[in-house]
Amino acid sequence: MTSVVDTDSTAATESTGGSAGASRPRHPQRPVWEEPPGRVAQGLKGATLAVVILVVLGPLWVVLATSLSDEQTITEAGGLVIIPDGITFDAYWRVLSGGVVTRAVLVSVGVTAVGTAISMFASVLCAYGLSRSGSFGHRTILFTLLFTMLFQAGMIPTYLLVDSLGMRDTYWALILPTAISAFNILVLRAFFMNVAPEMIESARIDGASELRILVQIVLPVSKAVIAVITLFYAVGYWSSWFNAMLYLDHADKWPLQLVLRSYVLQQQSLPSSGATSGIDAMGQVPSLAIQMAVMIIAVVPVLIVYPFVQRHFTKGMLTGAIKG
Repeated sequence: MTSVVDTDSTAATESTGGSAGASRPRHPQRPVWEEPPGRVAQGLKGATLAVVILVVLGPLWVVLATSLSDEQTITEAGGLVIIPDGITFDAYWRVLSGGVVTRAVLVSVGVTAVGTAISMFASVLCAYGLSRSGSFGHRTILFTLLFTMLFQAGMIPTYLLVDSLGMRDTYWALILPTAISAFNILVLRAFFMNVAPEMIESARIDGASELRILVQIVLPVSKAVIAVITLFYAVGYWSSWFNAMLYLDHADKWPLQLVLRSYVLQQQSLPSSGATSGIDAMGQVPSLAIQMAVMIIAVVPVLIVYPFVQRHFTKGMLTGAIKG
């Protein structure tokens, strides 16, 4: 069999002229999809990636260029600007000059920070308890979490519960109803179950408590999944606007995403801004530029954080999913 393969390979090589850089002949016993791609396939991959990058970054560039343009450039472009004629930061100065957008940014940052800390604290403790098969109520709590992934109470019962607990028109209404994610807990649990049991048993023999085992042994080897789940919670809090629309009665408590929805998508005037179509009342700055500036401010934090966590995605998610 080896001689036949070598003969076929030699013949195929000679048929290509033996030139350097010629494509390697396909092994007769190897599937097509396991062969290294040729030049045409590599070119198609590069072209596809270039198109995807343009589709993703194109709209973001248009939004950024419009936010950095003055009134004359936007008027000449008929709206959205592709190539700015000069750069001005007036829209950002107006947005961040202490008005409703600045307050909304501070609200979103606070809710995201506090909410993510509470969610990670509760999720890590719950996941670690569920990863120990002999823990109290292990099976009952696990099935309860799985049940909540399939069936939910609905919006009206949730609203009545939040109102009866006195959380309506408070920031806690933006945090506590979504503080726990059953999916994130199950991912953490699957990862914690893969921690070497020998390490945990050795710590128990040395007299370590469960809390010490979690903090000093389990968490240090679970940095990847912790980073991923933290990002999931943080992005969820940062992007949330529906709970704010339901539970907040005063506009001065709005998070950034609700301001973005009301001002940019629904074309409403910002509270106490008195914005008019064409020119914003806070100064000679086009309202379209200010709308685009608000969008950039809402997107930039996620774009900054994501590259630092991206390298943990494969290890953090797939390890728990496959081995758990």
